[in-house]
Amino acid sequence: MEFRDLLAAICLLAVFEGLLPLVAPQAWKQAIARLLAAPESRLRVGGGLMVVLGLLALQWVRMT
Repeated sequence: MEFRDLLAAICLLAVFEGLLPLVAPQAWKQAIARLLAAPESRLRVGGGLMVVLGLLALQWVRMT
């Protein structure tokens, strides 16, 4: 993977992160409020699952 690919991935992340506040700001605010109220252990498990799923998806994409 080249540095350019990493920059492209970061740019896409910014696009996806901005979609919900752009399209549905009220839903975004509610989601943030739920995240703030969630226990840290649940956030850690969710974050860990996202990392694992992201790495598996990346591996799958690079194999095809």
